[in-house]
Amino acid sequence: MPTTWHDGIVRKIETIAPNVRTFQVEVPDLESFDFQAGQFVTMDLPIGEKRLQRWRSYSIANAPDHSNQLELCIVNSAEGLGSKYLFDQVQEGAVLKFKGPDGGFVLPETIEKDLVFVCTGTGVAPFRSMILDLKNSGKPHRKIHLIFGTREESGILYRDEFEAFARTIPGFRYDIALSRQADWSGWKGHVHQVYLEQYATPHPDVAFYLCGWSSMIDEAVANLMLQLKYDRSQIHYELYG
Repeated sequence: MPTTWHDGIVRKIETIAPNVRTFQVEVPDLESFDFQAGQFVTMDLPIGEKRLQRWRSYSIANAPDHSNQLELCIVNSAEGLGSKYLFDQVQEGAVLKFKGPDGGFVLPETIEKDLVFVCTGTGVAPFRSMILDLKNSGKPHRKIHLIFGTREESGILYRDEFEAFARTIPGFRYDIALSRQADWSGWKGHVHQVYLEQYATPHPDVAFYLCGWSSMIDEAVANLMLQLKYDRSQIHYELYG
């Protein structure tokens, strides 16, 4: 089946943390851009000659709502030519060429386990989509535990929203770990300590979803499987690089 590319118009750009922006994109050739919560789109950016130089994938941060609107949450990475282009060159009204949705990092049709979402930085994007989708659809679920890690308090993404979810979504709770802020009253250090402590006793009714840089994913998978002895089938992940 041939790949379908779309032209997305950037309708709004908002800075939500130091070096992090959301891009609201409209897809005018579609009435509804249909996707599953947790999937991503791939952009073809004018930053090189070869496909591998030009293509950059970003998780969709909003929930499916039968509209033609997408929200992308992107960090301006020091090594990233794609993010540098998006931050330095793209303004509201710009057109971005992309394909998708793609990816199998999605929740099962029937949720039979407690969900533990572990992420760092913009790795929170697919989990925001999943949580919003569960909230909006009223789909049955069990407990949801979001564990988010970043360096400092200024880097906590969608904080007000998740704190509101903790008050309004039954079974949802939210923990933040900051690695470089000594005066933080919550978890200090990395995300690993949170699940290592709170899920120390293996239980078959828990599913872990991990999203972030490969080093975080590798450490988390090793911790869960080798140290805590969870089964591989209980661990799902999406790599950011």
